[in-house]
Amino acid sequence: MKYCLVLFFGLSYVAQSFSQSSLYQNSAQRVLDEQRNFLEENLFSTSFYEHSRLLSNSLPSPLQEEAVLGKAIASLQLDRADGEGLMKQFLRDYPTHPKASEAAFYLGDYFFYKKNYREATSAYTLAKPSSFSREERADLLFKLGFSYFVLKEYAASSTYLDQVKNLSFPNAADAFYYSAWISMEQGNMTLAISDFQQAEKSPNYAAKVPHLVTALYYQLEDYEKAIGYALPLVNKNLALDRLETIHLFLAEAYYASKDFSNAAFHYKKVLQEQGRELTREEQYKAGIALFEIEEYAQATTFLKEVALGNDLIAQSASYYLGHAYLNLERYPLASSSFQAAASLSIDPNLQEEARFNLAKVNLYRGNFQLAISALDDYLDTYPRGARMDEAEALLSDALLNSNDYLRALAQMDGLRNKSPRIQQAYQKVAYYQAIIYYRDNKWEDALSMLNNSQRYPIDADLLAETHFWKGEIYSTQEKWEDAIVAYKAVQRKANPRDPYLLKAYFGLGYAYYNSEAYAQAEQSFQDFVNQSKGAFLPNYDDAVLRLGDCQLVQKKFEEAKITFLQAIEEKNTSLDYAHYRLATINNYLGKNLEALQELTVLERDFPSSIYLEDGLYQRGQIFLEELRYQDAATAFTVLMQKRPNSPMLPFALEGRAVSNFSLKKYEETVKDYKLILNEYPAADNAENALKGLQETLALQDKSEEFGEYLKAYQAANPNAGSVQFLAYESAKSLYFGKKYLQAGKALEEYLTTYPSSSQTQEATFFAGDAFYQAGELDKSYEFFKLFETYPTAPQRNRAFQYLGKIELSKARYAEAKHYFELVLPEVRSKLEEAEVTQGSMLAHFGLQAYEPAILAAEKLLSLDGVLMGSTTKALLIKGKSQRELNQLELASSTLLKLVQEYPTEEGAEGLLILAKIQRDKKDYAGANELIFTYSSAFSSYEFWYGSMFIFLAENYIQLGEVFQAKATLQSVLEQASDATVKQRAASLLETLQ
Repeated sequence: MKYCLVLFFGLSYVAQSFSQSSLYQNSAQRVLDEQRNFLEENLFSTSFYEHSRLLSNSLPSPLQEEAVLGKAIASLQLDRADGEGLMKQFLRDYPTHPKASEAAFYLGDYFFYKKNYREATSAYTLAKPSSFSREERADLLFKLGFSYFVLKEYAASSTYLDQVKNLSFPNAADAFYYSAWISMEQGNMTLAISDFQQAEKSPNYAAKVPHLVTALYYQLEDYEKAIGYALPLVNKNLALDRLETIHLFLAEAYYASKDFSNAAFHYKKVLQEQGRELTREEQYKAGIALFEIEEYAQATTFLKEVALGNDLIAQSASYYLGHAYLNLERYPLASSSFQAAASLSIDPNLQEEARFNLAKVNLYRGNFQLAISALDDYLDTYPRGARMDEAEALLSDALLNSNDYLRALAQMDGLRNKSPRIQQAYQKVAYYQAIIYYRDNKWEDALSMLNNSQRYPIDADLLAETHFWKGEIYSTQEKWEDAIVAYKAVQRKANPRDPYLLKAYFGLGYAYYNSEAYAQAEQSFQDFVNQSKGAFLPNYDDAVLRLGDCQLVQKKFEEAKITFLQAIEEKNTSLDYAHYRLATINNYLGKNLEALQELTVLERDFPSSIYLEDGLYQRGQIFLEELRYQDAATAFTVLMQKRPNSPMLPFALEGRAVSNFSLKKYEETVKDYKLILNEYPAADNAENALKGLQETLALQDKSEEFGEYLKAYQAANPNAGSVQFLAYESAKSLYFGKKYLQAGKALEEYLTTYPSSSQTQEATFFAGDAFYQAGELDKSYEFFKLFETYPTAPQRNRAFQYLGKIELSKARYAEAKHYFELVLPEVRSKLEEAEVTQGSMLAHFGLQAYEPAILAAEKLLSLDGVLMGSTTKALLIKGKSQRELNQLELASSTLLKLVQEYPTEEGAEGLLILAKIQRDKKDYAGANELIFTYSSAFSSYEFWYGSMFIFLAENYIQLGEVFQAKATLQSVLEQASDATVKQRAASLLETLQ
């Protein structure tokens, strides 16, 4: 209010001549002049009191008016409740007073500074502008205009502000500034720009105006002028108000002009300024600008935020985000982005393009399952789509490369007319599915798929392969005649350089060998050996040994000898067998010294050989032939000591009995024959033992003892035509006919009916195996458990092996380990060794005994796939055990080998574990990259494949990639068929909503 006082009191109340009067000293005028001093010195209370006192007296009219005005001014300055009324009263009572305009101006300022603009306008309009100086008039008019501006009475405001513009005083800049705002409110952008630019000439507005002018040019879509105006200002690095807004409108102007490089630059400048975030739409444009200038990585940082949503901008952002990731070769992220865009139908054209690109990107990344699904979706939805021809071509490629073979076959089965290209795809895909069934031991399913593959014999080499695998399956099923037909088909159809031709020779050799067609088997093994010699293929060593066996069984002793010598010279992996067979041949040739030398090598160099007991028995037989009875007895005794559970014990006992008989050691002879009859009454040589016992007892004059053993033998070996014999043979025929449940029941009934049968042990084993094959594990367990009471039964080890398997299936790992450890030292073939080692490995792992599990896995790997599927199980258990021992580098190496070389279910689990190792190191990106690189090979294993993508989503959450996490989970829900996987995906997605 001080400004108003100075203004007002700058004007005299009365003519100065009056103050010179002689009456002045005692007049009221003197008192009024003193009040002016009080006002100027801010003594408002004193002034109010004195004016009030004067007015209580009768004053002349001019002095009365001046006193009223003085009291009103003092009251206003004191902010008394009556101040406004006193001033308004003065203006009403004395409208023609010389000081009325100044009083109105004074009252207007009073309200103006209190922001009571309505009252201010009422007061200001009572003031006559002509009463004031040019500067004072400009001040009055601006305040009137500004008050109306605040009251949004723009027409009245403009009337006064326009007058101020023409006065060219400092207020003119203010007038131009607020006039510009009025023009903006009224939609007159051009006039607003003109007025703002006039205001900008004032230092007070030089920093305030630029962001407004830039915005107005942008709103007028005059992008060139917006850029031409604002760019020089920002380039001068001036301290402008709301600089981030200027950069934003520059970015928007450049974007609208499709100058994406400069648009991107200014969008980034916006973020560099303090206190300004881009809106969602602005983020979208920034992302597109960066995309257009091929700064794809930066583009994704903007677009992935905008893509969260269900509106048009989200759909478009997802689409461009997909292309950005595609250019960055980050195909999985591109896939989930296109998936998100395709799931929205706001822009149908965009949705169609997204669906097509979803298929393409999945082809790029090798995920043919998702590619086929996307192409199916596209062709079904857009039968006349713009990309139809290209989609059909891509579909054939995807089908050829799909890992979800059943789905691919179903797709092709649905095509009425199969082009040659689709027929070729069908041939291959059916073949690939057959191999999966083969690996899973689903023989009939595999054969069916191989037959399907052969329906379209487009690829001759592949046709030959299908015949080979049919031969392998028939061999596994022991259908030797069918196997021979299949292998011969390979020989007819394969080209000479086809590796399956060589494999067919090997398979054919075994089919003939097992059919006892040894001459044909010999020829096949010879062909295989001749063609693979020098290459030392995986089956080469085995083929050499089987060739020797075929020659031996045909009594081609010299050829057989040469063959086994060749095996020894080549350091065959089964040297122990070669030495054993060479001993047999030398024995046949009458070269017993050489035979004994080979057997000595076998015993010395291969003490753990599964052929050692055969060798020891043969040594005893050779000594018998040479009438070296004591040496023979010793050899048989060594066999019994080194292999106390050998099924050859009855024959070793017989050999020792014969040796002792020849040495006239009749007591020892009788003892061994009795052991045979007591412990092995059903053995093949039991009758020989009975005859030998009779002869020996007669020599000792103890024939009376023989009757007891004769009766026992007759009880154990009933006549072939008896009811008991027929019952047993009937039960066995069910067993060998693979009618396992009926066989098990029949054998159980036989054992109940004839508890003392000499076939008890054999029947018990067959019953256990029959129930096992029928899936009746508890029943099977009961029978196999009985072998703990049969210490000399030849089936004991096999029974214990089954017990181990059953205990494994019930997760009783300690018991399983116990049985496998009992069996392992007694195995008699590589296959049996592999089976027992695998069981032992799984039992150790189940017991969390990881180091023994690793040793067992390494042993199983050394057996080189003798047992189907054992290699992948061994690698998985080894890798998992190494991880549990925190041997992370070793575990990663083991699991990577499994993943890269074996597209099996174990490989699928191994990939997920391998990725988890990386995640445990907080290397989320590296973990995801493993899934991206290798997952497509495991798409047919639905649980593991779906789990991999949930794993990806979890990692995206850790990386802050919420959009990618949601898109990935949504894809799982749409694509997965495993109920557990879908439930997990839905639960995780719910937490992100």
